[in-house]
Amino acid sequence: MSGPQCCSNPPTLNPSSGSGHVEKLCGFNSYVTGSPDSKLAILLVHDAFGYEAPKARKLADKIAAAGFIVVLPDFFNGDPFDGNLASLPVWIKAHGVDKTIGDAKPVIEALKSKGVSAIGAVGFCWGGKGVVELAKYDFIQAAVLCHPSFVTVDDIKAVKVPISVLGAEIDQLSPPEVVKQFEEVLSAKPEIKSHVKIFPKVVHGWTLRYNDEDEAAVKAAEEAHQDLLGWFLSHVR
Repeated sequence: MSGPQCCSNPPTLNPSSGSGHVEKLCGFNSYVTGSPDSKLAILLVHDAFGYEAPKARKLADKIAAAGFIVVLPDFFNGDPFDGNLASLPVWIKAHGVDKTIGDAKPVIEALKSKGVSAIGAVGFCWGGKGVVELAKYDFIQAAVLCHPSFVTVDDIKAVKVPISVLGAEIDQLSPPEVVKQFEEVLSAKPEIKSHVKIFPKVVHGWTLRYNDEDEAAVKAAEEAHQDLLGWFLSHVR
């Protein structure tokens, strides 16, 4: 369930990007942005390129501007994917998505200990699996999955919090037919608020790895950003 689309248009990592700051949180270097006094937090779980991707931090800043404190931990501990497709299987094995929930739980608890009363989480590609795992419990109040990898129909069946799934029309990892299965499962659970949307003419990874020179790609990414922000504004209160 990993391939070339995971690696297309890799970002140039920049440890000083963004208007926030980096601090140690539960052992993870974490990009933190937004008012420290906010009682509402968003956990952003990065894709394979990690927490120094400028567009991930730019999005974190955009979410923070709406009144949230946003935390983007380095769940790879300084070892993001280097873009070499040949090494991807080995890298994936070393950075299993099954670890994310265990890594994220203490971060969530740390936020709560600082007075945060409601938390949302958004996962991109690699990060989608960890966020859907969090959504199976009461660790978070709302979830967003952006072009997730490794997420199954059984995962979606177990979701217990409001969830939005933003998929791409051109996606080998979560193709439209799979995303539509997610929608069918969620539609059968009216007690769980849900939103599923497939963006036309975009590829897996478009929300964080769009081409700045492509006006249509930028517009689609911005639309997805507004959708995920609207979801959190509605459900993380």
